[in-house]
This record gives sequence, C-alpha cells and structure tokens, in this order.
Amino acid sequence: MSTITKQTREGRKPKVNWARIEEADHFANNVKLYRQGKIDPDLFRRFRLQNGAYGTRMADDYAMVRIKLPAGEIYPHQLERIATLSEQYSIGSAHVSTRQNMQLHWVILEDVSEIMRSLAEVGLTSREACGNAVRNVMCSPLAGVCAAEEFDVTPYAIATAKFFLRNPLNQSLPRKFKFNFTCCEKHGMARMVDVGLIPQIQTINGEKRRGFKIFLGGGLGNRSFVGHQLEDWTPEEDLLPTSIATIRIFDRLGDRKHMERNRMRYLVDAMGWEEFKTLVLKERAIVRMTQSPIVKLSVDQTATKMDSHVRIMGSDGKSIPDGFSRWRKGNTFAQKQSGYYSVSITLEAGDVTASQLRALADISKEFSAEGYARTGFVQDIYLRHVSESDLPLLYSRLLEVGLANPGSLTMVHPIGCSGTTSCNLALTNSHRLAKEIQRKFIELKLDEDADLRESSIKISGCPNSCGQHQIATLGFFGGGSRVGKDMYPVYQMSIGGRSDGETMLGVNLLRLPAKRIIPATLKLIEVFKANKSQGQDFKDWIHQVISGHANSEVKSIADIKKTLLPFTETPSIEQDKDFYADYGSDSSYHTRTGKGECAA
Repeated sequence: MSTITKQTREGRKPKVNWARIEEADHFANNVKLYRQGKIDPDLFRRFRLQNGAYGTRMADDYAMVRIKLPAGEIYPHQLERIATLSEQYSIGSAHVSTRQNMQLHWVILEDVSEIMRSLAEVGLTSREACGNAVRNVMCSPLAGVCAAEEFDVTPYAIATAKFFLRNPLNQSLPRKFKFNFTCCEKHGMARMVDVGLIPQIQTINGEKRRGFKIFLGGGLGNRSFVGHQLEDWTPEEDLLPTSIATIRIFDRLGDRKHMERNRMRYLVDAMGWEEFKTLVLKERAIVRMTQSPIVKLSVDQTATKMDSHVRIMGSDGKSIPDGFSRWRKGNTFAQKQSGYYSVSITLEAGDVTASQLRALADISKEFSAEGYARTGFVQDIYLRHVSESDLPLLYSRLLEVGLANPGSLTMVHPIGCSGTTSCNLALTNSHRLAKEIQRKFIELKLDEDADLRESSIKISGCPNSCGQHQIATLGFFGGGSRVGKDMYPVYQMSIGGRSDGETMLGVNLLRLPAKRIIPATLKLIEVFKANKSQGQDFKDWIHQVISGHANSEVKSIADIKKTLLPFTETPSIEQDKDFYADYGSDSSYHTRTGKGECAA
C-alpha cells in the first residue's frame, strides 16, 4: 500500500486582516430599522450595497453576499469558513466571480450580519464589494510566477486595496470603480477597467527603476471602451498620486444623474481622451504638492516564505490515473520558478460546493508551497508553487472531489454570469448555458485541440457584460424573441473580442436561439477547420476574417453569418416545445426583470 510522508503544515495565516467586526453589528441594526420602516428603502439599498449585500432576483427578503478577496488571495481556514457559511446560510455552495470575489447566494437578509461577523473572525470582509466605491482590487493569479512579468505586482495590488478600503475619498463615487493589476500583456485585462496596470522596469541613469504602464477609462458594459495609456511610463512613487487624481476627477465630473452612463469610461468618451488626460496629470501635480508625506502606499515587499516538503511514495501497483496527461496539458502553467507549476482548477461557471471548498483548503495546504490559493479572472481557482512531481497526486485528489475537469486554460471552459439564477437584470440563464457548453465540449475532447486552446467563450445574461462577452473569441449576451405569442430565449453573438496584448471588442454577428448555441458553435469550428491556414488557430482565423484579411473561401463576417443563418430558423412550439424553454427550465420562456443594481 502506498505511504506518503510530508512535513506537517498548519495553514498559512494571511498578512492582512481586512475585517472590522463592528460593521456586522451596524448592519444588523440597520436591517431592523429598515424592517420597521425607519430607514428609507433607497438609503438602505445604498447602505446594503456598500456592505457587500447585493439584491437577489425578485426577492426583497434575500441577498447575495459578495466576499472581497483583494488580489484573489484566499487561505485554507478562510475556505473552510466560507464552506460552513454556505451550508448554514446559503445553498450549500459558493460562486467564484470574474472579479476574484466569492459569493454566497440566496441569503436571508437578517442572516447577512451573521455572515459578516463570521467572515470577520477569519479576516475577510464584504465591505465595498458592491456599491459606488473602489471595488475588489484585482491582480493576475499568475503575478509572481509568470516568466513574462518584469516584477511581481501583488504587493502593489494589496497596498492599493488597503489604502482605498473604507477611505473617505471613495465612499460616494458616481459609480463603481475598478483597479486591475496584471503580470504581463497576456494574462489580464489592464485595458478593460477604470485603472489597469502592467509592471514595467526602466533603466534611468544606469539604475533599474520600477514603474507601470497605466491605462485609464476602459470597461465593459452596455457600451464598452478600451482604456488609454496615460503616459509612456509611470514610476512606482506616482502610483498612488495617479490613482487619487483619477478618482478625484471622476468624483467631481462623473454623471450622477444618469445611471446608464455614469461609469468613468463614459466621462472619458464624452470629454475626449486628451482633455481627460490633461486633467488627471494636473490633478496629480496638485496631489503631489498637497498630500502629506506620511500618506503613501504601504507596499510589503517581504517575500512569501515557501514551505519545503518531501513526499516519499511507495509502490501500490497503481499507475498514474487515467486522464492525467489530458488534465495536465489544459490545466497547468509552468512557472518561472524551475520545477514548479500553477494549476488552474476548473469550476463549472464558477460554482463550488461546500465539500469541495473544504477539500481545496486541505489540498492548498498539502500541495502549494505558498500555502494558499488564488481566485482567477475566469471563474477558476489557482494553486501555485506546486512541485512538478506532485502533479499526479494532486490530480488524484481533485478527481476524488469532482474538481479534475480538463481544459481550464482552454476554450472548453466558458465564463457564464449568474444570469436568471439570481440577477434582477438577466434575460437568460447564461450560467446554465456555460455549464452545458463545458460539458459538451469536454465530452468531445475539444480541450485537446491545440487550435482552440487560446480561444474563449464568454456569456452574459443581458447586455451589461458581467460575463465579459465583448472580449471573447465568441461572445454571447441574452435576450428574448417570439413567434406569434410564444417567446423563446436568444443570444446576440459577437466574434473576435480579445483582452491579450492587442485588446479589441468583439463585432456583433447575429442573434441565435439559446438551444442552437452549441450546434452553431460546433459548425463554426468545422468551418474554421476547413478554411484555416497551416499553423493558424481559431482566434487568429476569426481575427483575420473580421479584418478582411482571410485567405480562404470564408472572407468576411457576412460569410460567417451566412453559414450560421440556418441555426436561426424557429420551429413552432408544437414542433419543438423544448426550443421555447431556457436551459434549466421546463416551462416556456418569458422575460422578467427587476431593478438593476449593477447596470453599467
């Protein structure tokens, strides 16, 4: 029988305590006052959102609690606590968002304060995970391990999160405000947020100095914009003044009257980039001159101590588990640290059960030399600093708890927002569609197709792009259509979006019925295979087609549209009743929305 020995490790403790336990008591008291009619509903709504409790679809008595995870860092004891809370107060599972948060759905409003109190005991908070403030500060899950990065931006992301959390500067902005630090051009979305940052080193007078490429005014939503680079290079000492200046300009000039256009990207678009940039640079000069010298980012450059552990595995006659090589190919990333890998754990549309969270807590202690996990940008969870020799055993552990789906880093792992499962604005069940695509594509082993590895599928339940559909190779956002009096769910399809180096928004193609998305996508892949050049992958072929440079029979968007038009044909409800039902529903489709709390 196999024997395993390893250095016994307690779970690593986080460097930062993000919590204030008194906020739980304050929330509980305000809920009582609200129930008694002593707080105006709109005022309570703003208070609720500022404390990370988001409205749940058509149900005023329930909330979604969003747990803020700066830089995506999540420690074993925190995973265990979230698992317990999901069983006590939620639906027995949690959800990992595209912004590195974790969410608990369908929580009774009176229980939110109990969750806040319990989270505070393990150093976590939901404060400003929603609302018109600086949201969770994102950081690439590969920061610190990516070979292409110039330095690790994680400490800067954590310092930025610490500075702005509960800071009076950003408690009542015109709208939400987002930071995104990324390791390199490829692994992040620096051009698609309010402030995006990529590390960059410049040599000045023979001295290497740290700084950033800073992009301002990007963002996804009903109208999306790609951010603009502020200047050639911003030294690290100007990171905070630039951030403060940008927030001040947005706070003063942002549109507080029109919710549909009050994000900073609309201000940049209306004002024009050059004028906005001039204002930011002037405001930064004022910040430099007036800010107290003791006000600065507290950047902890202390290197994380890596645990050393040795495994001695006896022979039990068993070979490496079936599927390991397939999983390794599509779920692991070779780090710049020789012999170590980062492992992306595939979740179905971001969902993870309580038992899986507990298993991940143990697995992160056992397999990650840094002793904790990180949430990613595509509804996944990363284990980093995993020894190459431990990968087979890690795969076995993940198999045991249903977390070994292949293809996490490929096209078979779509993003799907929560859709009609919980969101007031959703028109379709994008969440379930993402799961259906993933299951079908894994069945077809498309994760093993190198031509599809770098491509992506992203799905939103409405035009507001919580599923990031506009920066996907194939993007979809939900809506409804009808034949006579009978409605059915549809998706607007876009193609050619991307957020790696050459960031660009997708081009709208056509509207497809929900139940035709999978066959239409497979047909498009078939057309690609028949028309691609040697060595060309799916993403680049799509890009060539939409830019008019394709060297094949399919030369334009119109040609692709013509190929997919047969999938838009609609049967009568008598011919195909299932066609008129959304995924996850056995009844006929109808649109129903409530008051939105995240509309961009």
